[in-house]
Amino acid sequence: MYRKQLIQILALFAFLLPSISYAQQDTLRQADLPDRWSLEYCLSYAKEHNININTLRLTQKTNEQSMILAKAAVLPNLYGSVTDNYTHSNQQSSSAVNTSGVSVSTAGTVGLTSTMTLYNGGTLKNNIKISKLNIETAGLDVAAAQNSISISIIQYYINIMMDKETIGYYKDLIQTDSALVKQMQQQYNVGTVAKKDLISLTAQLANDQYSLTQAQNTERTDKLYLKQLLQLPSYISFEIASDSVVDNPTEKVATLDEVMDSAMLNRPEVRNSQLQIDVAKLNLANAIAGYKPVVSLSGAMGSSYQTRNGSLSSQLNNNFYQQVGVTVSIPIFARKQNKVNEAKAKIALSQAQLDLQNTRMTLSQAVEQAYITTQNNISQLSASIEQLKYNTESFRISKEELRVGSSNTVEFVQQKNLYVQALQSFTNAKYNALLAEKVYLFYKGEPLAVN
Repeated sequence: MYRKQLIQILALFAFLLPSISYAQQDTLRQADLPDRWSLEYCLSYAKEHNININTLRLTQKTNEQSMILAKAAVLPNLYGSVTDNYTHSNQQSSSAVNTSGVSVSTAGTVGLTSTMTLYNGGTLKNNIKISKLNIETAGLDVAAAQNSISISIIQYYINIMMDKETIGYYKDLIQTDSALVKQMQQQYNVGTVAKKDLISLTAQLANDQYSLTQAQNTERTDKLYLKQLLQLPSYISFEIASDSVVDNPTEKVATLDEVMDSAMLNRPEVRNSQLQIDVAKLNLANAIAGYKPVVSLSGAMGSSYQTRNGSLSSQLNNNFYQQVGVTVSIPIFARKQNKVNEAKAKIALSQAQLDLQNTRMTLSQAVEQAYITTQNNISQLSASIEQLKYNTESFRISKEELRVGSSNTVEFVQQKNLYVQALQSFTNAKYNALLAEKVYLFYKGEPLAVN
């Protein structure tokens, strides 16, 4: 009975072992990650672990292997061959192996062959150049993908920062409202204020609590989006590291011409389009090479043997041969294949040139749009600062008047709503200006940062 129980326990342990191991792996993964993620860590983690980026890296590695083949194509090849044939015949011969009226003999060959291309219109050299360009373009694809995901990451990261600041000032408002409601309740108890004033102020407290809940829900949603963008599994907890309130963006930003010139020189998508033109030119050269002759060198050596003709060693020595030859293949009529290849290559070159123009146009529009957005958001921020300044002072005076009883709740609620609107406008303008400025300067080549 004990043996049966032991077998059952071991079977259960074997069934649960994969789950236990997986849980341990999850714990290890969580332990390897920070509790609070900085923007810099988010960016570096995404660049290293993003599936799309890693797929592009594998493409680059594949192109590196193609480069190895392109370089090796200029070298001669070498193949060895061994054949061994058995022949069975019903005809009796003097050299038959047996006397049963049949003949069995063995024959074979051994040899080495090699060929080498001496001239093919420069195709081999062009293929090496194309392979080098393909490796570089694959690296530029990786850089472009990293830039794209970096922009998305900082957008959600700054949104979360804005959510946190919004939550903070709603908590401050609730604290102020709670103190005022408590004071108003005391005044109502002694009959110095009307019940409608107490209800109006209590309703304001409930509205602020609802707004706080909305802000907290928005923060959770933005965290989820950023977590999904980082491709983190659901069991990983996530919290950003930047809780501090950021400074207002500067009103002086780089000129449009300065950022535009830097973007055109350094952005990977522009460089990639330029390299595609170079690849198209080399492909055109290869197509034109189809009209030219191909010269190749070949060589072979080997020997043969047969069981009926003496000893194996003597036959291999007597039958040993060496052969060297040069082959010239001249295209006379290729059924218009070369002509069509040349035409297609010219079309591909024209398309690559148009792609470069489109890339530059798209980039210039993006940079100009980022510049205008930055200028507009900074202007809105300046206006919101003034708006908040005066509404903050008016709200402070209104609170004091309500406290001493020289103002009614209607006037207080109106002034408070104006203050909340001004505070929301300022917060949105500040973080929108921050994001716009960072994205604009990113086109210039400056790294993304929030502090």
